[in-house]
Amino acid sequence: MRQAGPWLRAAEGAMLLGPDGVPAPTVFAEMSALAAATGAINLGQGFPDEDGPVEVLDAAVAAIRDGVNQYPPGRGTPDLRLAVSEHQSRWYGLEVDPDRQVLVTAGATEALAATLLAFVEPGDEVVTFEPFYDAYGALIRLAGGTHVTVPLTAPDFLPDEDILRAAFSDRTRVVLVNTPHNPTGRVLPDEVLATIVELAEQYDALIVTDEVYEHLTFDVPHVPIATLPGAADRTVSISSAGKTFSTTGWKIGWLTAPPALVDAITSVKQFLTFVNGAPFQPAVAAGLRLPDAVFTGIAAELSAKHDLLADGLRAAGFELMRPDGGYFVIADAAPLGYEDAREFCLQLPELVGVVGVPVSAFVRPDHAAGYRSLVRFAFCKRRPVLEDAAARLAGLTSRA
Repeated sequence: MRQAGPWLRAAEGAMLLGPDGVPAPTVFAEMSALAAATGAINLGQGFPDEDGPVEVLDAAVAAIRDGVNQYPPGRGTPDLRLAVSEHQSRWYGLEVDPDRQVLVTAGATEALAATLLAFVEPGDEVVTFEPFYDAYGALIRLAGGTHVTVPLTAPDFLPDEDILRAAFSDRTRVVLVNTPHNPTGRVLPDEVLATIVELAEQYDALIVTDEVYEHLTFDVPHVPIATLPGAADRTVSISSAGKTFSTTGWKIGWLTAPPALVDAITSVKQFLTFVNGAPFQPAVAAGLRLPDAVFTGIAAELSAKHDLLADGLRAAGFELMRPDGGYFVIADAAPLGYEDAREFCLQLPELVGVVGVPVSAFVRPDHAAGYRSLVRFAFCKRRPVLEDAAARLAGLTSRA
């Protein structure tokens, strides 16, 4: 039999294989299938069930009807790149050249993939916080890198400074920073960001940021790390439209970085999707130019949805960690007598007709002990759905 090439071996190493050697479904696919099979309310996957601003939707329809249906320019349409540049200046005071420092991608995940593949070589280390979005580990492995993690532990989900410093070495090539953070919802404070910049400068590492929840914070400002002294020249800032505008299926993301970094990333990106989403690009440009009140209103509505679901979780007896932003709330099932969140999540559809995801799905198996009883629930759903879910959860019987 032909031997597997390095890419295939890396892919196999980055995913969970079942006993027959066939890739096992992710926990998200598993829990969504369970929701479909049982008719349970799916609070496992982080996608909205209602549309975003009508101005954004109408702009996409208009673009389709106006014939914007063929390949867009490789770096993205000029107007979307300009809108991203305007956005960075308007919200954060960052001056970005739309022609040389912006790249439009197929969602934030492609931006992350192209960046890691462009800069990480076998033997290089990539530092992330843990729990981490599941794509991080797979992409690092596909790039041939070594994944080094820094734990964010309950209840505050903040890193220990000594552990963070110890994670860096002469082999550190990239530090990947996700804030606001998925799944914990933590917005990393300025002092943590400053330490990251200090360490990146000390070890000549690239800073890559995942900021897809940047506009979805609750009374805590999002501070892009690129705004900190010493960071801009070594930072690739990544975001997308999907979470802010409830258009996760459009897959329109972007990155901003110094020109030389954008050039290197583009050389990889052109062989991934090449281009994508022609009629959605002008729609996202329109969305980025919406008034400030639209963005603050979206965040306020999401915060209210969190509170609605949290009431039901507290009534059931969960201990909660209030997020600073994002789509998710972390609930500890241990006070109800459930020490294993995965087993609990498998039972939950039958118990009350709700689906969640164990936080252990976002950590390495050998690091799961500190997260064993924690469950992630998504609150980016319609209010009636959340009201129903809260009522169901409130009826959960403790076995403590």
